[in-house]
Amino acid sequence: MDIQRVLCDRRIIHSDPEIMSGTPVFVGTRVPLQTFFDYLEGEAGLAEFLEDFPHLQAQVLLVTGSDCKSNARSGANRSCSFYLMKIC
Repeated sequence: MDIQRVLCDRRIIHSDPEIMSGTPVFVGTRVPLQTFFDYLEGEAGLAEFLEDFPHLQAQVLLVTGSDCKSNARSGANRSCSFYLMKIC
């Protein structure tokens, strides 16, 4: 099961054709999930994402936890340490 499906099932993100043309966004916002991953993979990191979107702190913790569990099950290369490095 991919991370997007897990997050949809847990009602952390959703996709609606009427909101951002169906782009997966955090529930109750217009902030795309991809924006979160872009921050993590770029120079900004998790701290800056939370600074820019403080209202998403609880959802971010659920996303990172779900992604870490998903990666552990699938044997993916990226691990929880990827996120922890981006906090600093």
